[in-house]
Amino acid sequence: MPLAHFDGALAVVTGAGSGFGRAIALALAERGATVLAADIDLPSAERTVTLAKTLGPGGGAYEVDVADAAAMEAFAAEVRQAHRVPDIVVNNAGIAVSGPFLDHGVEDWDRILGVNLWGVIHGSRLFGKQMVERVNALPNKPDKPNLGGHIVNIASAAAFAPTRSLPAYCTTKAGVLMLSECLRAELASSRIGVTAVCPGFASTNIVKNGTFVGGDAAHRERVRARGEKAIRMRRYPPEKVAERVVDAIIKNKAVVPVNFEGRLLRTLSRVSPASTRLLARIPVQ
Repeated sequence: MPLAHFDGALAVVTGAGSGFGRAIALALAERGATVLAADIDLPSAERTVTLAKTLGPGGGAYEVDVADAAAMEAFAAEVRQAHRVPDIVVNNAGIAVSGPFLDHGVEDWDRILGVNLWGVIHGSRLFGKQMVERVNALPNKPDKPNLGGHIVNIASAAAFAPTRSLPAYCTTKAGVLMLSECLRAELASSRIGVTAVCPGFASTNIVKNGTFVGGDAAHRERVRARGEKAIRMRRYPPEKVAERVVDAIIKNKAVVPVNFEGRLLRTLSRVSPASTRLLARIPVQ
């Protein structure tokens, strides 16, 4: 989007029922966008839309499992038919699986790949195609950067650095980062921006709702409790991530590391990869 506000824009946000998704939806609504909030938890998505209506035009809520290809096909088609081609798409839905790689089962991999990676693929492919078709239907291609639309994919600081504690999560988020870079190159000629946003620790429910594998039940709960405590102590609200998303759309940024650990891990991954491999060996007890 070429302006510092989004009056008249249509935005689709997945995982919009809480955390980053809700904060991003509200930030866009406050700046004039109509927001379509998608989440596997429909009441939570409806709550987001209710809040959005107090800030801007409001929008609509949809129950969607982003890992379900058919459901995402139907969702994208309904958005186009009931509304129009979106101007902004934020592929935010994500889950976490924590624990040793050898304790991850096939079902753990299927679920996290389905939500974290396939969800981004589905959203980018389906809505990206709609955006390109809209641009190609214009008499002349737009002469302003990013006028064809913008796709934001929420990755993570985990995309920059390995860790023995989050092999599946890091793998999916690294995939989201690379996918975003590839897609950005492809869609640039259609004046469609693509951004990978990579937050570090922030106050969301991803640890609380995460899956923990390895060890006994007591060990897994200890790990969960320590993770939740670390997030509470970090005290980094999702609204700050939403601000960075808005800024990235306006400025058409490629990769946005968010907060100190995000910037640090990105820098280390570029100037001292060996240090990130060393950090990856630290176990979570």
